[in-house]
Amino acid sequence: MATQNRSFNTSGPSWLTAVDWRNPDHRRTVAASLVQGVYSQEHDRQGHQADAPPWWDFFNFRLFDVLVDNNDRSIFGAIYEFNSQPPYGHHNPLPIPPRYVVAFRGTMLGCETMLQDLTLDIKVIRNTLEQSPRFQRAMEAVQYTVSRAGAANMCLAGHSLGSAMALLAGKNMTTRGCFLETYLFNPPFIRIRRSVRTAAVTIATSALNALRRRSQTDDRFRALSSWTPYLFVNPYDPISAEYVRYFKRRERMEAIGLRPIERRSTRSSIAGANEPLHILPSAYLTINGSPVQGLRQAHGLDQWWDQNIQCRAELHQLIRN
Repeated sequence: MATQNRSFNTSGPSWLTAVDWRNPDHRRTVAASLVQGVYSQEHDRQGHQADAPPWWDFFNFRLFDVLVDNNDRSIFGAIYEFNSQPPYGHHNPLPIPPRYVVAFRGTMLGCETMLQDLTLDIKVIRNTLEQSPRFQRAMEAVQYTVSRAGAANMCLAGHSLGSAMALLAGKNMTTRGCFLETYLFNPPFIRIRRSVRTAAVTIATSALNALRRRSQTDDRFRALSSWTPYLFVNPYDPISAEYVRYFKRRERMEAIGLRPIERRSTRSSIAGANEPLHILPSAYLTINGSPVQGLRQAHGLDQWWDQNIQCRAELHQLIRN
């Protein structure tokens, strides 16, 4: 569900004429714009237009590669390269532009790619996205970009279904010691009934002793705990709003002295082959507090480059340094 008006000049963040990469609002705006560039590329492919380039040209990126789904030939992702490199011997500790950005779009309703997109949405619900050819192609692109530029010189970004792909790719890379800067806009959260969640916590806690003997699980948990992706959620978006409740529940557990149990529960959830996509020991959660009208606006990508957006950011960590 991308912005309906795909022209950068009329709907894009043209107000951001000088990007300060130290400013998290600017980084969020650029990341969202590059994701919109993927949506626009697919719209251009279907409509034989050329509206997409300003979404990356404006921020001094160039299109390095296009990611195509072999099932329906749709464009689902892109690799962008920043045009200007830092000067030789640059040792400024402040953030600089990423050399590469790998971005993924979400579901496009009413378009040629809708059937394939909805099929992948079902895979997200069933926690089988990793088995899809589209995700495997996405993972290849991420691995290639890391090998080309290094983990510290690239970032991931995605919206909706695309954020699920970026999240899964980022998780997978942590097992290789690569902690990629990641921007997840309206990531889907599959809600579990309270009774099921409570039972899962109870079972996970009772299995703690067995899990402690599994060094692979502990390594996975430590790796994920060292990775802190950026999540951007609207509390009125039913697709992603559960993240707000998820992290608030963890805060309540900590407030009543049950932080160790919550940590064990998260570690236990990471243990199995069917690890829930939403399990995150650490995250920067940004919540949009601006008024919205309807699902389309609450789940829309364009809210994240709105110059007047009212956000609050929260850092959540199960393991603190």
